Amino acid sequence: MTLSKRNFTLGLAAAALMAATGAQAQTALDDVMKAKKITIAIPTDFPPYGFVGTDLKPQGLDIDMANYIAAKLGVAIELAPVTSANRIPYLQTKKAELVISTLGKNPEREKVIDFTAAYSPFFQAVFAAKSLNIKSFADLSGKSIGVTRGAIEDQELTKLAPAGTDIKRFEDNNATVSAFVSGQTQLIATGASVAGNMMGKNPQLGTEYKLLLKDSPNFIGVAKGEDKLRLKVNEIIAEGKKNGDIDKMAMKWLGRPAGDLPQ
Repeated sequence: MTLSKRNFTLGLAAAALMAATGAQAQTALDDVMKAKKITIAIPTDFPPYGFVGTDLKPQGLDIDMANYIAAKLGVAIELAPVTSANRIPYLQTKKAELVISTLGKNPEREKVIDFTAAYSPFFQAVFAAKSLNIKSFADLSGKSIGVTRGAIEDQELTKLAPAGTDIKRFEDNNATVSAFVSGQTQLIATGASVAGNMMGKNPQLGTEYKLLLKDSPNFIGVAKGEDKLRLKVNEIIAEGKKNGDIDKMAMKWLGRPAGDLPQ
């Protein structure tokens, strides 16, 4: 075989392989429906989005969302616990069809996986007892508020808090939470996950969401090129937003509705 002929043959083989890969990249939804089962990667170490309950079963907002999608698809679900480090590889190696694990969308991740519409808020905010009347940042004047030094919420609070706000900075989240729980500060500025965990452990405080500092919503990860599955999940998310189910999940675990989320 001449070199040019060989190159042509290799080219055809490569094209055929690419075509096969492209066709295969669209089979996830069909495979799920055929098997009547979907595997979804979820967190178990990040309350209130995902953690292990007293019954040793995963629970949290991300687990509720995973179960919701499986129910809407009419299939059984297998939950695959993942960490921040291995959640994207789970998609790439087909160990899971979806990743629902507080996944933020950024250009680096978009190069290797695809994303659905956002399904839940992830935010830094100001929290306090229901009895404390806080309607705007102006109301923080004269109040004490705890925050973890150097955290995103510290940076945002410093920008937004009016003069006269008593900002008390602590060295880590545990110290910040302890100060609020023990009454050393009237308010706390922290992330949704820290606040959700704190509210779950200290219901007697009657803590609620007051003011938004920064919003960074969560998206569901899908393997690159799996547009049929991605669009189907988008339909489910859109329906959940419209009928209030998405807001109910956010209220249950985060103390605030999901509100407007990006597509």
